[in-house]
Amino acid sequence: MIFFISFLFTDSFAQPEKVYFASKDGIRITADYYRIHADTVPLIILFHQAGWSRGEYIEIAPRLNQLGFNCLAVDLRSGKTVNNIDNETFLEAKKKMKETNYLAAETDIIAAVDYGLNIAGGKLFLWGSSYSASLALRTAAQHQKQVSAVLAFSPGEYFRSFGRPSDFISESVTDLMIPAFLTCANREKEKCEIIYKSIPSSNKVFFVPETSGNHGSSALWNIHFDSKAYWEAVESFLMANK
Repeated sequence: MIFFISFLFTDSFAQPEKVYFASKDGIRITADYYRIHADTVPLIILFHQAGWSRGEYIEIAPRLNQLGFNCLAVDLRSGKTVNNIDNETFLEAKKKMKETNYLAAETDIIAAVDYGLNIAGGKLFLWGSSYSASLALRTAAQHQKQVSAVLAFSPGEYFRSFGRPSDFISESVTDLMIPAFLTCANREKEKCEIIYKSIPSSNKVFFVPETSGNHGSSALWNIHFDSKAYWEAVESFLMANK
């Protein structure tokens, strides 16, 4: 399914620069670099949900810019198209006959962290959506010296069909001590809360809207009437940990 959203560009918004970097297995990863501040501000690396692309963030990244963050929206190899933006990493992986399942995208997330460390002069935040939210939490737990905070939109145990246990993500975050923000739709609360409770960090937030809410980072899109509540929770967490 392909979604389209519209965004009114302001004078303070710069068009993103398309950048490339390599994964460990040689796949060229495509990303949009939304940089409008000096490199001393935090950099948020943004990962999309299943079947989508970096286009998930064409509305979200500019708002994060306005909050004082640079952003890197990454195409992971597990995805396709959203907001009329094709997933170029997926196309590259298919061309080289590489796996494009959820777990295969983990190597792209790690490569994005390495690349982000090279361009960030300030803190590095990870932000994931759906399956990539789970992988962002897992990666953050494994790279706590490099990653300052993590935001996970609708994380879950999405990896049982790939031979992983039902508590794969919950077990991955049992030593996560950095600031963590988790959110989801109301219908996802129970499963998401299990992961949240597994995180020992004293600086963690679990936001569930009073409304039905929406899945993944798209909960922040303006087309959703309850996006304001999500934004208020996100902004509060970001500014507290900036």
